[in-house]
This record gives sequence, C-alpha cells and structure tokens, in this order.
Amino acid sequence: MAFDSLTEKLNSIFKKLSGKGKLTESDVKTAMREVKMALLEADVNFKVVKQFVNSVQERAIGEEVMNGLNPAQMVIKIVDEEMTNLMGSETTELALQPGKQMTVVMMAGLQGAGKTTTAAKLAGKFKQKGKKPLLVALDVYRPAAIKQLQVNGEKQGVEVFTMGDRHKPADIARAAIEHAAKNKENLVILDTAGRLQIDEDMMKELQDVKKAVEVHQTILVVDAMTGQEAVNVAKTFDEKVGVDGVILSKMDGDTRGGAALSIKAVTGKPILYVGMGEKLSDLEQFYPDRMAGRILGMGDVLTLIDKAQQALDKQDEQDSRDMVAHLKKGKFDFNDYLNSLKQMRKMGGLASVLGMMPGLGINKDQIEGAIDEKQLKRTEAIVLSMTPEERMNPKLLTPQRKYRIAKGSGNDIADVNRFIKQFNQMSKMMKMAGGGKKGKKRRNNNPFGGMGGFGGLGGFGGRGGFPF
Repeated sequence: MAFDSLTEKLNSIFKKLSGKGKLTESDVKTAMREVKMALLEADVNFKVVKQFVNSVQERAIGEEVMNGLNPAQMVIKIVDEEMTNLMGSETTELALQPGKQMTVVMMAGLQGAGKTTTAAKLAGKFKQKGKKPLLVALDVYRPAAIKQLQVNGEKQGVEVFTMGDRHKPADIARAAIEHAAKNKENLVILDTAGRLQIDEDMMKELQDVKKAVEVHQTILVVDAMTGQEAVNVAKTFDEKVGVDGVILSKMDGDTRGGAALSIKAVTGKPILYVGMGEKLSDLEQFYPDRMAGRILGMGDVLTLIDKAQQALDKQDEQDSRDMVAHLKKGKFDFNDYLNSLKQMRKMGGLASVLGMMPGLGINKDQIEGAIDEKQLKRTEAIVLSMTPEERMNPKLLTPQRKYRIAKGSGNDIADVNRFIKQFNQMSKMMKMAGGGKKGKKRRNNNPFGGMGGFGGLGGFGGRGGFPF
C-alpha cells in the first residue's frame, strides 16, 4: 500500500527519539531533518514539506515538550496533528442537493486515472445510502469506454445512460438529465472523457458540459501513482474548469503517497475518497486523521470496523451470532473456521486487516512474508473435503478419515495432521476467549470481538503461524 516506505522510515526516526530519556533542541532538529528527507523521498511537494517541518519544529522546541514526562511521545503527537492538518483536518463529504432534489456530479481526470471505474464505485456507494443513481457515458472517444461503464453499472445494479459515440458530450448530458427527471433518479454521475495529457480541447469540452447542464459537484480523479504530478493536474483542472473535490485512485499500489499529503495543502481542494483496490466496493471515505495514523504506523481500527460493517451481510451477521453462541458454550468447529475465512476475504484479506492493526510494528513486506494465501486455500480445501458431521465434530476425525480428507483435498496426510493439530490448539484458545472470567477479560481487549474470531486465522495459514 501507499506510504509503506514512508511509514518504515518515520518509525525508525521516532524509535531513535524514544530511546532518549530527555530531548535536546539538537535532537529535535536532527529528527526533523530526517523527517524532511523521508517526506521528499515520498514525493511530497517540497513547499509543503518545508512548511510542515517548520510547524512541527516550532511546536516541538518548547518548554512543555522538552521538559515533559515523555518528550518523544509529545513530538510524535505533534507530527500526527500537523500531518492531519496538512490533509484537511476534517472529513469532507460529497455535497448533495437537499432532500430528493437531483444532484449532478461530473467526473474529470486524465486517461488512465481510473475515472470510469471510480464513477461506478461512487454510484454503488450512494446506492447503498438510499440514492437512485444514473451513470452517464460521455466518453465518446476511447474505444470500449461506454461498454466498460455499462458492465460496471450492471455489476452495481445502476442504470447507464448512453447515446453512443456520435453525439457531443454536452448534448448527451442534457438528454441524460431529462431521462433522470422522468425516472426519478436523484444522483446523475457524468463520466467524461480523459486525455493522455491536459489539453485545451478537453478543458473546453468540460466547460461546454457545465454550460449545458447545472453541475453541482465537479470531482477530479487523480492517480496516486503519479506523485507530485497529481498536484499539478489538480491545480490545472481547478483553474480551467473548477474542482470541488478529489478522489485518489490506486492508493493500494506501490506508490510513495506524496499526492495525498500535498493536494489539500497546495490546491485547497479536499480529498473525498481513496480507491483501495480493483473491486467496485474498494472506495473508502478519506479521513485525514485516520490516514495520518496509518502513515505513522498507529493503525486504523475505525476504518477496519467500517469495512467489517459494510462487508457483512445478513447471513454473515447470523453466522457471527452463531459463532458467538458456540464460543459461549465452549465450542469452535470447522464451520466457524470457514465462516471466518469468508468474512475475512470480504474485508480485503488477512494482510489488509493486519495492515490496519495498531501496535504490530510490521510493514507490508513482513505481512506478506508471514501470510501464505495459497496455504490458506489449501487448508480451506481440507475443511471442504470433510463431511458435515466431521466439520461439526472434529473428534470424529480418525486416521482413516484423515487419509480420505487428504486424498480429497490434494494434500499429504502430514499437512492434514498439522492443520488439525493447529486447529485444535486454536480451538482451545477460542473457547477460553468465549467463556468464563478469563474469556471476558480477553474479549474486551480484542478489537475483533463479535466479528467472527478473525484473530485466530493467522495460525492456520501463515508460514509457521502469525503471532497473535
């Protein structure tokens, strides 16, 4: 994910500070020089870096901090607050027209930024909130652009309005508004054409669309992989067309993340959402304070909880209630394990969840090294090769049954025995977490309480088990 390298460097800097009982002014200045270099390497705008470092240093070199009980923690707190301010302080929502009035949103951006996919993601997100969206295909130049929007719209259960590729975008937009009014669709999302680079024709086309219909929000989609260039793109679009907010796409990629830290400070335009994957559900609300926490290695449990709530449907909720009931009775069977795997995948996988956990002190490479997704699939195959009775009662697994399961799942008998041994160990831990006074104490300290026992998954699929 973005910021992995920056997070690692900042953690290293703060670890040096924490190793000192008392900080001197020289210690703070040395640390800030290192922070400055880390931010510049993350492709953060140099003017933003200079302002940020000066603000932190000015606050950190003060009597309250230098003579405090834990000056290193105070410095980290200041960095966290200043980084949050840098990205906007407050969460900004997409501004919708009040009541049932129609809101028209125009998506803009360069070609390849992920604009069409993001438009469909946005439509799906607001459909879940009770809106009736309409996607409008205004990209009449890129081959298969209309088809792409139609396919994504169908996946989201959202209507797509198109007039083909032989009409002007402004005329299509005008007809789409009339269509939406007749069909009581109250959120119109205009997917405009992009270009490989900014040019006057593209800007004029966007201006013509805004003249033809009343656009309430112009949202710019920028590729986070482009770093500082994303900031330049945002500035130009705002000057030529006018931008109300930004969506950063491809934030899950191997990007240094400079755009997220620079856009608000340079353009004054808020980041509304971030694209965290290729799935149409992978669009997250942008919370500056949570993003700062992620960058500084503090985790992001609140976003993790949000993802869990969005991912779990009614059946998942019932499965979770059943699992809690099992644990209270001191039971944890293979069906509970399968349900945990299913719920974990809906939340983006174990690696995604671990990346949001605070206090683990692990980076992306360490997470990927500790988790073997292929092994998780192999253990799942073992469970699926069991009979319903065997899944409910692990005690039925005799040597003969284990040989049958190994053959049916394509595993060696040694793999099956190892998995069942790990499962039995984890089952004992889950039973302790589910009942009795000790269990209550542990469950209250577990941020995953009631989510289906996710904490135990690492021991089954990791290379040697992930330490929880």
